[in-house]
Parts: sequence; C-alpha cells; structure tokens
Amino acid sequence: MAPRHEPTAPHHSVQDALRVLETVARHTAGVTETELARETGLGAERLTALLRMLRRDAHVEQIADGAYVTGPAFARLGAAEGHEEALSETLQRTLDRLRDSVGAAVYMSRYVDGEVRVTQYADSPATPKVNEWVDFRCSAHATAVGKSLLTQLDHDGRRDHLARHRMARLTSRTITSDTLLLSRLAAQPPTVPVLDLQEYAVGTVCAAVPITAGSSVGCLALSLPVEHAHRLRRAAQTLNRNAAPVLLSLTI
Repeated sequence: MAPRHEPTAPHHSVQDALRVLETVARHTAGVTETELARETGLGAERLTALLRMLRRDAHVEQIADGAYVTGPAFARLGAAEGHEEALSETLQRTLDRLRDSVGAAVYMSRYVDGEVRVTQYADSPATPKVNEWVDFRCSAHATAVGKSLLTQLDHDGRRDHLARHRMARLTSRTITSDTLLLSRLAAQPPTVPVLDLQEYAVGTVCAAVPITAGSSVGCLALSLPVEHAHRLRRAAQTLNRNAAPVLLSLTI
C-alpha cells in the first residue's frame, strides 16, 4: 500500500523553507538576509517571502541587529518531549488562519492504519463544518478528503480500501462503481484539487489538496454550502497555495 508521492508547489516551498531553517539553525548567533541569500542560493524576492512565512509561524525571529535566529515554534517542534502537543497547536493556528483567508471551514486529514481520519479542523459560526452524517471512515468514495487520500495510495492500496468499505449511495451524485472511481482517482493530477460536488451530502461542496510528509499521507480540505459553490475552485486554489506552512510543520 505504498503512497504515490509527486512534487507539488507546497512541497517545493517547504524544501526551500527547510534550506533557510537549516541555515539559520547553523548560525546560532544570527544570520543576515544577505548571508542567507548567499548560502541558500535563493533569490531576494523568494527569500523574503519565505522569511515572512517563517516569522509568522515563529519558526524564525529577528534579533536587535536584524539578523535571524531560530524561533520558539521551531524549537518546540524539534524537541522530542511535547512534540505532538506543539504540532497540534501550530497546525491549529495555521488552520484558523486558512479558515479566515478562504472563508470556509478547513480540515486536516490523515490516512492512518488504513483508515481516513480528520485529525483537526477550524470552523466558526459563519463557516460551519460539515455535519458528519455518515462516518468519514466509511465514505472515502464520496468525500473530497477521502478521494484526495486515496489518490495518494498506489492502485493496490486503493483497491484494498474499497474492498473494506462498501461504496454506499449517499446522494444522487455519489459514485458507487469501483471501476469508475478507480479510473478517476488514477487520472487525478496531484496539483489539481479533488472536488466533492454534493456527493457526500446534499447542500455541501468540498475540495481537498494533498499534504504528504515522508511516508505519511494527508490532505487539507474545505467545505462550503452549495449556494457558495461558485467560490469553491478559487478557495481550493488559495488553500493549495497556502498549504506550505502545514507541510513544513509536519516535516520538522
């Protein structure tokens, strides 16, 4: 059941951010932006954007002379003790920020021990989360979350999952043919968000983008009421562009 990882824009951003973090960490007394540019080989505009992201999430901070040192979030995530709590808190702050930027409930999901799990989410009265009327573990065929996670598995992994979970018809739009679903999953480009257009629940549309770190399989997703369906693709693109901080936190 090997994951099928392919590089996406957030992954490239994370690779660059890790280069910056590793360089900052080597300079315990601080390193200037000019020195960072020279040692990482990143252009000024790219480096400035990455430093802005790293500062916002407290992975780096500036000291009195303007040089950069590692920040408290990086230290907490890098420590063995309290790592999971630090990761959960960091991810929640990021999800809250994403919820506000896309104007939708946002979800973090993982594929763990052969099952779909929504591990964290950020909603609000104005952006309510999806009503889980059918257990997400049993409805991967109908949800954007489930389909995004399945696209990241190999063919045998997908077949194994579908063999363990019957593809029930949840709405008139639900795909219940494993042949059709497997064909669509295989054709799904890794850089294009997976959509759920009222396949899981009438009145709700969703989108999901892959988030993979190492051998783990995960995704970020959002949901909107169907009357806001016209915003779905743009919101999904925004979610994808801003997925790097989540992936970075999982990678550290």
